[in-house]
Amino acid sequence: MPNVTVFGRETFQVEKGKRLVLALEDNGVNILHRCGGNAKCTTCRVEVLAGNFMEVTNKEKQAFAVKGVDEDLFEDCLRLSCQIRVNGDITVRPIMTVENTGKKAGPRPAD
Repeated sequence: MPNVTVFGRETFQVEKGKRLVLALEDNGVNILHRCGGNAKCTTCRVEVLAGNFMEVTNKEKQAFAVKGVDEDLFEDCLRLSCQIRVNGDITVRPIMTVENTGKKAGPRPAD
């Protein structure tokens, strides 16, 4: 089973193929996912610090463009956790959480 490490917090194992947004939520990380995991709101973004998860999908590029996120940032390290399937070890830093925004997480994304 792959390990997910949350910078400054803990490491936990998740079922291979699980969506990162769900792995985080299921392990006590209150990451936002305001659009329900549909790659539209970009609130579930994470900074990937380690792991082979740097290739941004077209769906993510479109969402980032709509939100005005600088292309250099997402090309280097930002990803949407709703679009990542955990198939290997990964280390991330969640960008927007319930705690640092004061917002509700949003509807739970589908598996």
